[in-house]
Amino acid sequence: PAVIEHLQKLGVSAVELMPITASIDERHLPPLGLHNAWGYNPVTFMALDPRLAPGGVAELRDTVAALRKAGISTILDLVFNHTGESDRFGPTLSLRGLDAQAYYRHEPDGRLVNDTGTGNTIACDHPVVREMVLDTLRHFVRDAGVDGFRFDLAPVLGRVDGTFDPQAPLLQAIAGDPLLADRVLIAEPWDIGPGGYQLGNFSRPFLEWNDRYRDDVRRFWRADTGTIGTLATRLAGSSDVFARAAQDKSRTVNFIAAHDGMTLADLVAYEEKHNEANGEQNRDGHGDNLSWNNGVEGEADDASIVEARLGDQRALLATLFASRGTIMLTAGDEFGRSQDGNNNAYAQDNGITWLDWAGRDQGLERFAAALAALRRTVPALSETRFLSGQPQAGSDVPDVAWLTESGAPLGEADWNDSRRHRLAMVLGGAGDGRLAVVVNGDRRQCVFTLPERTGFRWHAAIEAADGGVDLSRPVPGRTVVFMIERKAGGRIRSGKDKG
Repeated sequence: PAVIEHLQKLGVSAVELMPITASIDERHLPPLGLHNAWGYNPVTFMALDPRLAPGGVAELRDTVAALRKAGISTILDLVFNHTGESDRFGPTLSLRGLDAQAYYRHEPDGRLVNDTGTGNTIACDHPVVREMVLDTLRHFVRDAGVDGFRFDLAPVLGRVDGTFDPQAPLLQAIAGDPLLADRVLIAEPWDIGPGGYQLGNFSRPFLEWNDRYRDDVRRFWRADTGTIGTLATRLAGSSDVFARAAQDKSRTVNFIAAHDGMTLADLVAYEEKHNEANGEQNRDGHGDNLSWNNGVEGEADDASIVEARLGDQRALLATLFASRGTIMLTAGDEFGRSQDGNNNAYAQDNGITWLDWAGRDQGLERFAAALAALRRTVPALSETRFLSGQPQAGSDVPDVAWLTESGAPLGEADWNDSRRHRLAMVLGGAGDGRLAVVVNGDRRQCVFTLPERTGFRWHAAIEAADGGVDLSRPVPGRTVVFMIERKAGGRIRSGKDKG
């Protein structure tokens, strides 16, 4: 009940569970005294791991029902791209013993294809494999009631004779299956095989993890130059990625941090990865994290550094919640969870990855909850339709206006100013008021002015007690401010006031 209450406070509409089907350790882990705590190394696709769900499918079904009663959907992260049997030196545990030639892809010389980086690749273009994947998805919908799926290394599911095809038989079968067609479908749109980066190339109804969003938002708040235009594009739903084939809506899943990589708190405290606990001399994990440490690597006692890091976390969270489309928040990022700089913590089932509920930053948590409440009450934030800059039906104001700190429209020179780190995104909608997202990415404070309308007034959209700021004084550096427009003399409804 306490966890469900926490999720409701954050406005969570769906929980994505990392793999809960039976998995094993990679063979190099036991000698190091470690084991795979993430589950992305399956031995079978349907059977639940008894260490996670000793009650089997009934336990999953009860979990789904409890979450649904609280208004929260359940999405399963499934790994249909490889098995833990690994390369030719790996064990024979499941598919390898049943029919290795059918279940795995092979090179012409008989070697296992390794488009996954784990030693083998499932042959998703084989009819038997295709039917097994579909049966697995139907099983979890029919027998456990799950609401959707996230597909790990999803290009593998769309490879036909080794080449990715967005209209591959398996992808079409999933989208067209009567039991699956109304489920949430999310693709991780990359693997490491030839042509493996396929962001934007999946077809509806698949949503896609958007790593361009992740990287561009990190670059902006790291204070890289020439990032103001890409920030605006990411805030608006990434039309450069998803506005293809005359599509008028985005399929983006925006995120700044995920299970794989640094936590939100570590992004602003570590410039380098620190994976020594994984036993591979810090060679594992990505080296380029687009992170910064605010002056000191790792833990800091300097109050100014601590405050700067907290401010950066608030700015990153605010940017995420201000972005159009679907947003994904990794568990614990709302209250400052750290992994001590480890960006590949798959083998750390210990204090490095556990959620410290007693030690969480409750001030940051209140701010995240206030952001969530605002997002729930302002539909323009979660809309997926691409913005046009023109009024939409039921409104007499443009659906978006991009403004400088003086309230003037951003011109070509402003967009091309490589040193610019300030803008205001003013969103219109079907209602009578607008929402302004004011971004001061500069380290200096700045006075922002918003355009006024006769009969309307601007108000702070998040209360000061929850970490909100208004424009009555200069906006501090590296801060995001939300202002909402209401008719003069009208009643203001905050996110906490549902009356």
